[in-house]
Amino acid sequence: MLIDFRSDTVTKPTPGMLDAMMKAKIGDDVFGEDTAINELETMTADLFGMEAAMYCPSGTMTNQIAIKCHTQPGDEVICDESSHVYQYEGGGIAFNSGASVKLLHGDRGRITAEQILTAIQPDDVHRPHSSLVSLENTSNRGGGSCYDFNELKKMRTLCTEKNLGFHLDGARLWNALIAKNETPKQYGELFDSISVCLSKSLGCPVGSLLLGKKELIKKARRVRKVFGGGMRQAGFLAAAGIFALQNNIERLAEDHVHAKQIAEVIAKQKFAKMLLPVETNIIIFETNEGTSAPDLVAQLKEHQILGYAIAPNRVRLVLHLDITKEMVDKTIATLQNIK
Repeated sequence: MLIDFRSDTVTKPTPGMLDAMMKAKIGDDVFGEDTAINELETMTADLFGMEAAMYCPSGTMTNQIAIKCHTQPGDEVICDESSHVYQYEGGGIAFNSGASVKLLHGDRGRITAEQILTAIQPDDVHRPHSSLVSLENTSNRGGGSCYDFNELKKMRTLCTEKNLGFHLDGARLWNALIAKNETPKQYGELFDSISVCLSKSLGCPVGSLLLGKKELIKKARRVRKVFGGGMRQAGFLAAAGIFALQNNIERLAEDHVHAKQIAEVIAKQKFAKMLLPVETNIIIFETNEGTSAPDLVAQLKEHQILGYAIAPNRVRLVLHLDITKEMVDKTIATLQNIK
Protein backbone atom coordinates (compact mmCIF):
# COMPACT_ATOMS: atom_id res chain seq x y z
CA MET A 1 0.00 0.00 0.00
CA LEU A 2 1.67 3.19 -1.22
CA ILE A 3 0.81 6.27 0.84
CA ASP A 4 1.55 9.44 -1.14
CA PHE A 5 1.78 12.67 0.85
CA ARG A 6 3.90 14.54 -1.68
CA SER A 7 1.03 16.77 -2.81
CA ASP A 8 -2.74 16.91 -3.16
CA THR A 9 -2.14 16.89 -6.92
CA VAL A 10 -1.43 13.13 -6.97
CA THR A 11 -5.05 12.02 -6.60
CA LYS A 12 -6.78 9.73 -9.08
CA PRO A 13 -10.36 10.34 -10.27
CA THR A 14 -12.93 8.41 -8.26
CA PRO A 15 -15.36 6.04 -10.02
CA GLY A 16 -18.10 8.67 -9.73
CA MET A 17 -15.86 11.32 -11.28
CA LEU A 18 -14.80 9.01 -14.11
CA ASP A 19 -18.44 8.23 -14.84
CA ALA A 20 -19.27 11.93 -14.99
CA MET A 21 -16.35 12.51 -17.36
CA MET A 22 -17.46 9.78 -19.73
CA LYS A 23 -20.98 11.20 -19.90
CA ALA A 24 -19.88 14.79 -20.56
CA LYS A 25 -21.58 16.80 -23.29
CA ILE A 26 -18.78 18.40 -25.25
CA GLY A 27 -18.04 20.80 -28.09
CA ASP A 28 -15.32 23.21 -29.22
CA ASP A 29 -14.50 25.51 -26.31
CA VAL A 30 -12.66 28.09 -28.42
CA PHE A 31 -15.96 28.59 -30.23
CA GLY A 32 -17.70 28.67 -26.83
CA GLU A 33 -19.59 25.49 -27.68
CA ASP A 34 -18.39 23.03 -25.05
CA THR A 35 -21.47 22.41 -22.91
CA ALA A 36 -19.61 20.99 -19.91
CA ILE A 37 -17.08 23.83 -19.81
CA ASN A 38 -19.83 26.43 -20.10
CA GLU A 39 -21.70 24.76 -17.25
CA LEU A 40 -18.57 24.61 -15.06
CA GLU A 41 -17.74 28.26 -15.70
CA THR A 42 -21.29 29.41 -14.92
CA MET A 43 -21.51 27.19 -11.84
CA THR A 44 -18.24 28.49 -10.40
CA ALA A 45 -18.95 32.15 -11.15
CA ASP A 46 -22.37 31.82 -9.50
CA LEU A 47 -20.81 30.07 -6.50
CA PHE A 48 -18.61 33.12 -5.87
CA GLY A 49 -21.21 35.67 -6.94
CA MET A 50 -18.90 36.90 -9.70
CA GLU A 51 -19.90 37.83 -13.25
CA ALA A 52 -17.86 35.36 -15.28
CA ALA A 53 -15.29 32.57 -15.22
CA MET A 54 -12.79 31.01 -17.61
CA TYR A 55 -11.51 27.43 -17.54
CA CYS A 56 -7.76 26.84 -17.99
CA PRO A 57 -5.39 23.87 -17.85
CA SER A 58 -3.59 25.05 -14.71
CA GLY A 59 -3.52 27.46 -11.79
CA THR A 60 -0.24 28.86 -13.04
CA MET A 61 -2.02 29.88 -16.24
CA THR A 62 -4.98 31.48 -14.44
CA ASN A 63 -2.65 33.41 -12.13
CA GLN A 64 -0.42 34.57 -14.96
CA ILE A 65 -3.37 35.61 -17.10
CA ALA A 66 -4.79 37.59 -14.18
CA ILE A 67 -1.48 39.38 -13.62
CA LYS A 68 -1.25 40.17 -17.34
CA CYS A 69 -4.77 41.61 -17.30
CA HIS A 70 -4.14 43.77 -14.23
CA THR A 71 -0.73 45.19 -15.18
CA GLN A 72 1.26 46.94 -17.88
CA PRO A 73 4.97 46.36 -18.59
CA GLY A 74 6.98 48.27 -16.01
CA ASP A 75 4.33 47.91 -13.31
CA GLU A 76 4.99 46.27 -9.95
CA VAL A 77 3.11 43.42 -8.24
CA ILE A 78 3.01 43.39 -4.44
CA CYS A 79 3.00 39.93 -2.85
CA ASP A 80 4.49 37.81 -0.08
CA GLU A 81 7.99 36.49 -0.72
CA SER A 82 6.75 32.89 -0.50
CA SER A 83 3.86 33.38 -2.96
CA HIS A 84 3.33 30.70 -5.58
CA VAL A 85 3.12 33.39 -8.28
CA TYR A 86 6.71 34.34 -7.42
CA GLN A 87 8.28 31.09 -6.26
CA TYR A 88 6.79 28.44 -8.53
CA GLU A 89 5.59 29.98 -11.79
CA GLY A 90 8.87 30.10 -13.69
CA GLY A 91 9.46 33.84 -13.46
CA GLY A 92 6.20 34.31 -15.30
CA ILE A 93 5.48 37.75 -13.87
CA ALA A 94 8.57 39.10 -15.65
CA PHE A 95 8.35 36.85 -18.71
CA ASN A 96 4.64 37.18 -19.43
CA SER A 97 3.79 40.64 -18.12
CA GLY A 98 7.07 42.55 -18.04
CA ALA A 99 6.31 43.49 -14.44
CA SER A 100 8.57 43.62 -11.41
CA VAL A 101 7.74 42.32 -7.94
CA LYS A 102 7.72 43.93 -4.50
CA LEU A 103 8.25 41.10 -2.03
CA LEU A 104 6.95 41.37 1.53
CA HIS A 105 7.91 39.22 4.51
CA GLY A 106 4.60 38.06 5.90
CA ASP A 107 3.55 35.68 8.63
CA ARG A 108 3.52 32.17 7.13
CA GLY A 109 2.78 33.60 3.70
CA ARG A 110 0.21 36.14 4.84
CA ILE A 111 0.75 39.87 4.47
CA THR A 112 -1.20 42.76 6.01
CA ALA A 113 -2.83 45.95 4.82
CA GLU A 114 -0.23 47.93 6.77
CA GLN A 115 2.60 46.17 4.92
CA ILE A 116 0.94 46.82 1.58
CA LEU A 117 0.54 50.52 2.38
CA THR A 118 4.25 50.91 3.08
CA ALA A 119 5.12 48.96 -0.09
CA ILE A 120 3.15 51.11 -2.54
CA GLN A 121 5.58 53.05 -4.70
CA PRO A 122 5.40 56.86 -4.71
CA ASP A 123 4.36 58.67 -7.87
CA ASP A 124 7.93 59.01 -9.14
CA VAL A 125 9.21 58.40 -12.67
CA HIS A 126 12.24 56.63 -11.20
CA ARG A 127 10.04 53.95 -9.59
CA PRO A 128 7.84 51.23 -11.01
CA HIS A 129 4.09 51.77 -10.83
CA SER A 130 2.36 49.72 -8.11
CA SER A 131 -0.70 48.26 -9.80
CA LEU A 132 -1.59 44.91 -8.23
CA VAL A 133 -1.72 43.11 -4.90
CA SER A 134 -1.65 39.33 -5.14
CA LEU A 135 -2.47 37.08 -2.17
CA GLU A 136 -2.38 33.29 -1.72
CA ASN A 137 -5.00 31.57 0.47
CA THR A 138 -4.20 29.05 1.78
CA SER A 139 -0.46 29.63 1.68
CA ASN A 140 1.44 26.56 0.48
CA ARG A 141 4.85 27.48 1.95
CA GLY A 142 3.06 28.79 5.02
CA GLY A 143 1.88 25.28 5.80
CA GLY A 144 -1.68 25.76 4.59
CA SER A 145 -2.18 28.93 6.64
CA CYS A 146 -5.42 30.89 6.22
CA TYR A 147 -5.99 34.64 6.08
CA ASP A 148 -8.12 36.40 8.67
CA PHE A 149 -11.13 37.71 6.76
CA ASN A 150 -11.16 41.05 8.58
CA GLU A 151 -7.61 41.65 7.36
CA LEU A 152 -8.70 40.84 3.82
CA LYS A 153 -11.44 43.47 4.09
CA LYS A 154 -8.86 46.05 5.19
CA MET A 155 -6.77 45.20 2.14
CA ARG A 156 -9.80 45.54 -0.14
CA THR A 157 -10.45 49.03 1.22
CA LEU A 158 -6.81 49.99 0.75
CA CYS A 159 -6.68 48.66 -2.81
CA THR A 160 -9.80 50.63 -3.68
CA GLU A 161 -8.37 53.82 -2.16
CA LYS A 162 -5.02 53.40 -3.94
CA ASN A 163 -6.47 52.15 -7.23
CA LEU A 164 -4.69 48.78 -7.00
CA GLY A 165 -5.97 45.54 -8.51
CA PHE A 166 -6.68 42.82 -5.95
CA HIS A 167 -6.02 39.22 -7.04
CA LEU A 168 -6.34 35.99 -5.09
CA ASP A 169 -4.41 32.84 -5.87
CA GLY A 170 -7.01 30.54 -4.35
CA ALA A 171 -5.48 27.24 -5.40
CA ARG A 172 -6.47 25.84 -2.01
CA LEU A 173 -9.15 28.38 -1.17
CA TRP A 174 -11.59 25.49 -0.76
CA ASN A 175 -9.58 24.37 2.28
CA ALA A 176 -9.68 27.86 3.77
CA LEU A 177 -13.45 28.08 3.28
CA ILE A 178 -13.98 24.83 5.21
CA ALA A 179 -11.41 25.59 7.92
CA LYS A 180 -12.70 29.13 8.57
CA ASN A 181 -16.40 28.43 7.93
CA GLU A 182 -16.51 31.08 5.22
CA THR A 183 -18.40 31.24 1.94
CA PRO A 184 -17.24 31.70 -1.67
CA LYS A 185 -19.48 34.76 -2.04
CA GLN A 186 -17.58 36.51 0.77
CA TYR A 187 -14.46 36.28 -1.37
CA GLY A 188 -16.24 37.17 -4.58
CA GLU A 189 -17.26 40.47 -2.99
CA LEU A 190 -13.65 41.39 -2.14
CA PHE A 191 -11.42 40.46 -5.04
CA ASP A 192 -11.14 41.77 -8.59
CA SER A 193 -10.02 38.32 -9.74
CA ILE A 194 -9.79 34.89 -8.14
CA SER A 195 -8.00 31.77 -9.36
CA VAL A 196 -9.37 28.49 -8.00
CA CYS A 197 -7.82 25.09 -8.62
CA LEU A 198 -9.73 21.86 -9.22
CA SER A 199 -6.74 19.50 -9.39
CA LYS A 200 -5.46 19.99 -5.84
CA SER A 201 -7.93 19.81 -2.97
CA LEU A 202 -10.88 18.74 -5.11
CA GLY A 203 -9.16 15.80 -6.78
CA CYS A 204 -9.66 16.55 -10.48
CA PRO A 205 -7.08 15.41 -13.03
CA VAL A 206 -6.73 18.85 -14.64
CA GLY A 207 -7.96 22.40 -14.40
CA SER A 208 -8.33 25.78 -12.75
CA LEU A 209 -10.71 28.69 -13.25
CA LEU A 210 -10.21 32.44 -13.30
CA LEU A 211 -13.12 34.48 -11.96
CA GLY A 212 -13.88 38.16 -12.36
CA LYS A 213 -16.04 40.76 -14.08
CA LYS A 214 -17.19 40.07 -17.65
CA GLU A 215 -14.84 42.70 -19.04
CA LEU A 216 -11.82 41.17 -17.29
CA ILE A 217 -12.69 37.63 -18.39
CA LYS A 218 -13.19 38.79 -21.98
CA LYS A 219 -9.67 40.22 -21.92
CA ALA A 220 -8.45 37.06 -20.17
CA ARG A 221 -9.74 34.86 -22.99
CA ARG A 222 -7.60 36.78 -25.46
CA VAL A 223 -4.56 36.38 -23.20
CA ARG A 224 -5.32 32.67 -22.76
CA LYS A 225 -5.28 32.26 -26.53
CA VAL A 226 -1.91 34.02 -26.75
CA PHE A 227 -0.57 31.76 -23.99
CA GLY A 228 -1.68 28.70 -25.95
CA GLY A 229 -4.39 27.81 -23.48
CA GLY A 230 -7.34 27.62 -25.84
CA MET A 231 -8.85 24.13 -25.64
CA ARG A 232 -11.23 22.21 -27.85
CA GLN A 233 -13.26 19.24 -26.55
CA ALA A 234 -12.07 19.69 -22.97
CA GLY A 235 -15.52 19.10 -21.50
CA PHE A 236 -14.44 15.64 -20.38
CA LEU A 237 -12.11 17.42 -17.94
CA ALA A 238 -14.63 20.10 -17.03
CA ALA A 239 -17.14 17.40 -16.10
CA ALA A 240 -14.68 16.25 -13.44
CA GLY A 241 -14.75 19.79 -12.07
CA ILE A 242 -18.54 19.86 -11.94
CA PHE A 243 -18.53 16.56 -10.06
CA ALA A 244 -15.88 17.85 -7.65
CA LEU A 245 -17.78 21.04 -6.84
CA GLN A 246 -20.88 18.98 -6.11
CA ASN A 247 -19.20 16.24 -4.08
CA ASN A 248 -15.69 17.02 -2.83
CA ILE A 249 -15.76 20.32 -0.95
CA GLU A 250 -17.31 19.41 2.40
CA ARG A 251 -15.15 16.28 2.73
CA LEU A 252 -12.04 18.49 2.99
CA ALA A 253 -12.73 18.63 6.73
CA GLU A 254 -11.56 15.00 6.89
CA ASP A 255 -8.18 15.96 5.45
CA HIS A 256 -7.83 18.71 8.04
CA VAL A 257 -8.57 16.29 10.89
CA HIS A 258 -6.09 13.76 9.52
CA ALA A 259 -3.40 16.43 9.12
CA LYS A 260 -3.80 17.51 12.74
CA GLN A 261 -3.61 13.90 13.94
CA ILE A 262 -0.35 13.29 12.12
CA ALA A 263 1.05 16.66 13.17
CA GLU A 264 0.41 15.92 16.86
CA VAL A 265 2.60 12.84 16.56
CA ILE A 266 5.36 14.60 14.61
CA ALA A 267 5.57 17.31 17.25
CA LYS A 268 6.54 14.68 19.85
CA GLN A 269 9.29 13.02 17.81
CA LYS A 270 13.00 13.67 18.32
CA PHE A 271 13.59 14.24 14.61
CA ALA A 272 11.26 17.27 14.58
CA LYS A 273 12.71 20.62 15.61
CA MET A 274 9.82 22.87 14.62
CA LEU A 275 6.31 22.32 13.28
CA LEU A 276 4.31 25.02 11.56
CA PRO A 277 0.76 25.41 12.91
CA VAL A 278 -1.57 23.07 11.02
CA GLU A 279 -4.78 24.81 9.93
CA THR A 280 -5.78 22.81 6.87
CA ASN A 281 -4.32 19.87 4.92
CA ILE A 282 -0.61 20.75 4.82
CA ILE A 283 2.02 19.73 7.38
CA ILE A 284 5.44 21.38 7.26
CA PHE A 285 8.08 20.64 9.86
CA GLU A 286 11.77 21.32 10.34
CA THR A 287 14.15 18.50 11.17
CA ASN A 288 16.68 18.55 13.98
CA GLU A 289 20.42 18.64 13.35
CA GLY A 290 21.64 15.21 12.45
CA THR A 291 18.48 14.37 10.49
CA SER A 292 18.21 15.96 7.07
CA ALA A 293 14.87 16.26 5.34
CA PRO A 294 15.95 14.07 2.39
CA ASP A 295 17.17 11.38 4.80
CA LEU A 296 13.88 11.39 6.69
CA VAL A 297 11.91 11.24 3.45
CA ALA A 298 14.06 8.28 2.40
CA GLN A 299 13.29 6.51 5.69
CA LEU A 300 9.57 7.02 5.17
CA LYS A 301 9.85 5.71 1.62
CA GLU A 302 11.20 2.41 2.98
CA HIS A 303 7.77 2.02 4.56
CA GLN A 304 5.93 2.92 1.33
CA ILE A 305 5.21 6.44 2.58
CA LEU A 306 6.09 9.31 0.25
CA GLY A 307 6.86 12.77 1.61
CA TYR A 308 8.51 15.82 0.08
CA ALA A 309 11.72 17.53 1.20
CA ILE A 310 11.00 21.18 0.36
CA ALA A 311 14.33 22.30 1.85
CA PRO A 312 17.43 20.58 3.29
CA ASN A 313 15.79 20.68 6.72
CA ARG A 314 12.07 20.91 5.93
CA VAL A 315 9.55 18.20 5.09
CA ARG A 316 6.06 18.68 3.70
CA LEU A 317 3.19 16.20 3.95
CA VAL A 318 -0.12 16.97 2.23
CA LEU A 319 -3.43 15.25 2.98
CA HIS A 320 -5.96 14.59 0.20
CA LEU A 321 -8.94 12.47 -0.77
CA ASP A 322 -6.82 9.42 -1.62
CA ILE A 323 -5.51 9.20 1.95
CA THR A 324 -7.66 6.90 4.08
CA LYS A 325 -7.89 6.53 7.86
CA GLU A 326 -5.99 3.25 7.52
CA MET A 327 -3.17 5.10 5.79
CA VAL A 328 -3.15 7.78 8.48
CA ASP A 329 -2.90 5.13 11.20
CA LYS A 330 0.00 3.40 9.44
CA THR A 331 1.78 6.73 8.97
CA ILE A 332 1.41 7.58 12.64
CA ALA A 333 2.78 4.20 13.68
CA THR A 334 5.71 4.57 11.31
CA LEU A 335 6.56 8.08 12.51
CA GLN A 336 6.52 6.90 16.12
CA ASN A 337 9.14 4.27 15.33
CA ILE A 338 11.57 6.53 13.46
CA LYS A 339 14.59 7.37 15.59
